[in-house]
Amino acid sequence: MNSPRLLIGLSAVMVALKEGEPLVLVSRRPSGEDSLPFGPFDPVNHRTFDLSLRGWVREQTGFEIGYVEQLYTFGDKDRDVPEATLTDTPTGARVISIGYLALTPEARPAGASFDARWQDWYHYFPWEDHRTRRPPILDAEIAPRLKTWAAGNERRLERARLAFGLDGARWIEERVLERYELLYEAGLVAECTRDAELPDTGVRLGASMASDHRRILATGLTRLRGKIKYRPVVFELMPDRFTLSALQRSAEGILGLQLHTQNFRRALEKAQLVAGTGQMETGTGGRPAELFSFRRDHASSISAPGLTAPRRSPD
Repeated sequence: MNSPRLLIGLSAVMVALKEGEPLVLVSRRPSGEDSLPFGPFDPVNHRTFDLSLRGWVREQTGFEIGYVEQLYTFGDKDRDVPEATLTDTPTGARVISIGYLALTPEARPAGASFDARWQDWYHYFPWEDHRTRRPPILDAEIAPRLKTWAAGNERRLERARLAFGLDGARWIEERVLERYELLYEAGLVAECTRDAELPDTGVRLGASMASDHRRILATGLTRLRGKIKYRPVVFELMPDRFTLSALQRSAEGILGLQLHTQNFRRALEKAQLVAGTGQMETGTGGRPAELFSFRRDHASSISAPGLTAPRRSPD
């Protein structure tokens, strides 16, 4: 008996910020679903996974990626094969995807020849944005459906309570993947209906994505939300010059939370990660604010901390 052929693909969660709003680069499949940039690894022509990823992102989207780190390997059975990227694929081939997180300081428009665009990541996870208030979708749609699904099962109820901050439990922003996987298990996202070939219930909790790309995206958000607190990765998403207000909006956009401004600035000063340039922001119509820059040389010489400050939760 011949063993199924194994194919290795590379997926990129490519993140940028625009005026503090977190964006992810997506392309459109022939099926009409959004997907992350994805391409095959060719062990003959590609010396490393990293170089292969950069080549596929460049080919599909026209972008050159900078900071990149590996996320996780996704190998669920029956992962689909992207029509435009994996050709001549044997029937029954097993597709393994290695996910990467890539950060860029500028959400440049894709070239006209590329079917790629920047999309607000809260388009796929609307329950994750707590910057102005607790998202209504949590209590109006998610909580009652999860409680119906978990009725009579204390373990399920406790998982739902802790993951989604229900019944007074604290919202933990890093649990993006845990929340998505719980919704999938409960049959409350379109991907579950599609993968299990179940009748369409009409429930639409966030926009679906092709294959398991929303799960890969959730993994990237989880990693970035956690890492921003202990490493200065947010500066990989910032321009060379920025105001402290813009930096705070960027951190809030990633975390999906409001932060206390004074405490945020105290933490920033203590970490010594930025330096004033003596230049002022102009043309905004408001009070001029000093422009700062990231002290990259200083950060590389120490165990540089991330950006942490007590939240000003709207919940």
